[in-house]
Amino acid sequence: MTQPFVLHFKPSISRIEESTDHVIVQSHIANGNVPQYKLDIKQVSPGLLTVFRTLGNDGATEKDLSNLVLDADGFSELPKLYYYLQKFIDLGMICHTIVCEGYPLATRLPIYPTQKFQFTDIKIDQKYVLSRFAYSYKEQEQLVLSSPLVSAQIILANWKGAAVIAELTQPQTCQELCTRIPDISQQLMQLFLSLLLSTKMLCEVKMDGKTEEETNKNLVSWEFHDLLFHCRHRKGKHSYPTGKTFRFLDKLEQPPLAKTKMSNDIIELYRPDLKKLKDEDYSFTWVLEARQSIRSYKDEPITDRQLGEFLYRSARNKRIIYKDYGECTHRPYANGGGRYELELYTIINTCNNITSGIYHYCPQEHQLCRLSGRNSYVEALLEDAYFATGKASMPQVLFIYAARFSRIAWVYESIAYSLILKDVGCLQQTMYLVATAMNLAPCAIGCGNSDLFATAVGADYYEETSVGEFILGSNTEI
Repeated sequence: MTQPFVLHFKPSISRIEESTDHVIVQSHIANGNVPQYKLDIKQVSPGLLTVFRTLGNDGATEKDLSNLVLDADGFSELPKLYYYLQKFIDLGMICHTIVCEGYPLATRLPIYPTQKFQFTDIKIDQKYVLSRFAYSYKEQEQLVLSSPLVSAQIILANWKGAAVIAELTQPQTCQELCTRIPDISQQLMQLFLSLLLSTKMLCEVKMDGKTEEETNKNLVSWEFHDLLFHCRHRKGKHSYPTGKTFRFLDKLEQPPLAKTKMSNDIIELYRPDLKKLKDEDYSFTWVLEARQSIRSYKDEPITDRQLGEFLYRSARNKRIIYKDYGECTHRPYANGGGRYELELYTIINTCNNITSGIYHYCPQEHQLCRLSGRNSYVEALLEDAYFATGKASMPQVLFIYAARFSRIAWVYESIAYSLILKDVGCLQQTMYLVATAMNLAPCAIGCGNSDLFATAVGADYYEETSVGEFILGSNTEI
């Protein structure tokens, strides 16, 4: 089958003409995510120069590009044309566009040159179905089809391309699709499906009705959202800026180091003598070896003194660090960039000298701010944690970690949410070790209800949402 793609440089490619026979083609780089490539091409013939200019503008098919070289230079320069075209494709510099009735139908946009583009032909009577990892979204004014399986995107330029994608949620042949989508010829439909298949947006349906995605043991274990999250928060399959980009520096006010106190009903917590603890604590090796999840408790509940010491040793602000872009802090657990976006809410079921209810921990003053007494939300949150631990025992104290997302997103791009989850792990491990050293019963919870939490404390789900849970109580094993 012929491949009448229109080839053109992607928008991030620039062309510098040093002279009529010396051209530099390079990719722009705005961040450290995508490597920069630069081709310094000398002894450029007039035909090749015209080709490079054409690729930088509206583009042309490979046949038309060949004719430009033939007309200007003759047959001898064609091998150079094919060499540079393949080089551009391998480096992820070239887009492939399908044109329908004079207008773009779809464009393959390479993102990261980790996978070479190899065109795969479509069989007319073969059934194909959309990959379960493919997803579409709006970016600027375009509809984009992406997949965590590949370092490329498909830009759907008009409704016909989007309609084909919608039909491919069910297995279809090329011929069947042509009867459903008007004004797309069989040849053009075949070309479009080939582009999708070559970009791993499409799967061939085998004789048994299954696709490779359903039989590949390495893919079967991945859920769509897990693989997408993994790829989107690591370098290699996207070109978005990654790391400390300070993207909101001149757009949004930086969220403060700590939240203002959420109530005036304050409990001053016990502060342990750290010097004494250094002399009397268990050894670090003993604490590491003894650490475990404990889900049942003594009849006598945890005390306010134990709770105060636990929070002081695991979550207080130790010092404020002043940086050129604002205040950061330091706490007993590790955190991405010292942003410490996690807020700690304490749900008390039973604790000596502290009444049941919802409290917010102030790490700077080492205080609990009472938000509410025991109500239906307290009951629901405790019950949710109770079921999450296999109904071993109703928690005495439930900690809910809530992230002020903008606090970390103000500095970090692409990796902000993944950093939050890493910070959750750091805090959970620190709490485990502190609880073990204090002979308390700790247990992290795998999942909680963010909607229930937001309603319980009156938080805006998109401003501050729960991302982790941890329960604590008196230890039956001492």
